[in-house]
Amino acid sequence: MFFHPMDILIFAAFGLALWAQAKVKSNFNKWSKVQASSGLTGMEVARRILDHHGLHDVPVEPVRGTLSDHYDPTKKAVRLSEPVYAGHSIAAISVAAHEVGHAVQHKEAYGALTLRHKMFPVVSLSSGVAPFLLIGGFLLGSMNLIGLGIIFFSAAVAFQLITLPVEFNASNRAKDFMIAEGIIRNEEERGVNKVLGAAALTYVAAALISLLELLKFVLIFTQNRE
Repeated sequence: MFFHPMDILIFAAFGLALWAQAKVKSNFNKWSKVQASSGLTGMEVARRILDHHGLHDVPVEPVRGTLSDHYDPTKKAVRLSEPVYAGHSIAAISVAAHEVGHAVQHKEAYGALTLRHKMFPVVSLSSGVAPFLLIGGFLLGSMNLIGLGIIFFSAAVAFQLITLPVEFNASNRAKDFMIAEGIIRNEEERGVNKVLGAAALTYVAAALISLLELLKFVLIFTQNRE
């Protein structure tokens, strides 16, 4: 019971996740050394995109750390790590534009993002409860607990799958705007794609791990029910 054939695929997915995280860091470090031809900082690019979409009331705030950039939908604020906020690099403006993409999604009530926000309270509860139900079910040999754990875990998996279009769409918005407004030149698109593509791969790997784990639990459940 402690080892299942699906674990081989899960271990492979974990390897992909580790590789993706390494790619994020290496691409960010590499393109942090390449100055953007526009000379704009991450904060300036974020502000320009926000203002273009009428989001004048959304602040762009610096936060400590590296790769700690995010959009806070509850405060309606874009928060950029210090290297991104003040940086003039391809990496800085790429990350800044991506996070603003989420703010624009929020304004336009982008379907996947709206659904993600609605699911968050449920998922924050279910993701915390699911492991205890599954572990308890396996230890006690209770298929009812395992089945309930699978239901709770399914919500967390669905949340991660919905996150994928949200992240890819934000990146596409970022690239399209920077190209349309002349913030980046043709030769700089490669760097933007590298930075944002590596970040997107981390979400794909995380979703794949969760999906494989869910499939494993479902297989165990159905095999023991027969």
